[in-house]
Amino acid sequence: MKISVIGTGIYGIALSLDMASNGHQVIMWTENEELAKHFQEKHDLKSITDAIIPDAIKVTSDLKEALENVDFIVLATSAKYVRTTCNNMKKYFNTLTPVCIASKGIENDTYSFLSDVVRSELKAKHIAVISGPTFAIDLINNEPVGLSVAVTSNKAYKYTNLAFANERVKLRENRDLDGTQLCGSIKNVIAIAAGILDGLGFSESTRAFLITESMHDIKELLEKMECNPKTIMSFAGIGDLMLTAGSPKSRNYRYGKLLGERKIKEEIDDYLKHNTTEGYYTLLSIKGLTKNRKIKMPIINIIYDIAINQKDPEILIDFLITKA
Repeated sequence: MKISVIGTGIYGIALSLDMASNGHQVIMWTENEELAKHFQEKHDLKSITDAIIPDAIKVTSDLKEALENVDFIVLATSAKYVRTTCNNMKKYFNTLTPVCIASKGIENDTYSFLSDVVRSELKAKHIAVISGPTFAIDLINNEPVGLSVAVTSNKAYKYTNLAFANERVKLRENRDLDGTQLCGSIKNVIAIAAGILDGLGFSESTRAFLITESMHDIKELLEKMECNPKTIMSFAGIGDLMLTAGSPKSRNYRYGKLLGERKIKEEIDDYLKHNTTEGYYTLLSIKGLTKNRKIKMPIINIIYDIAINQKDPEILIDFLITKA
């Protein structure tokens, strides 16, 4: 297949390497003309990764070139840029081409899931969402991983499976798009809380305490959002939650650790400026979404108070001990 990957972040590169290893021709799009030019001249992406980029992968800053005659599209931009990017894709997009969303998040202004954004902007007929415990570096190192794949059609699953699945990548299909995206988004917020606990000096036991309580809360949220509560037990649910909230590799976790260490605001703002921290963006969305739908989610309120209202991070411990 000829596959277009929209976005050249490290995760998009990792997915591209996986698909290229499956024998597919991959063209990655970036709005950064200098990066595309560098790749065309040097055939590497040293500013992002030292991974060897095979000849099956190309990089362009021309969106028309990236989308021309492709069989499958992977959206891998930051969540906050998905709508703008889709809007720019419209004139080159075939509505029958399957689109796989690898971005994680919920829109700040509309509280829309990214699949809804793709539907509204591109009128796409076949949509897939991939989510699960996969750090980019582990994909690049060809380690065994599992991903949930939520789809709107058999065609969406067929193409997603063909693109990604191999002896090191396992896909498990479901039809719960909203639940899969909710789990994939909120785990980044819980990872902030896990980092806060680390920054406060607490152990793995306390972080496991947080993860367990969060699982119950996420399951309740899934039910209230009319999603499948069993999604919490998927790769997108408990799998991704355990990985992201249990590892300092996560940028969301490291951001939370800064909060727990009570770093000055300027240092925290600098970290957010120079690191894509989806959990921060999603925290604002989840807070607005639950408020808009009149759903109680106390763990989100606590994290919001620490991250946004600059409350003492110790309130997280009080909350965990006293919550019903």
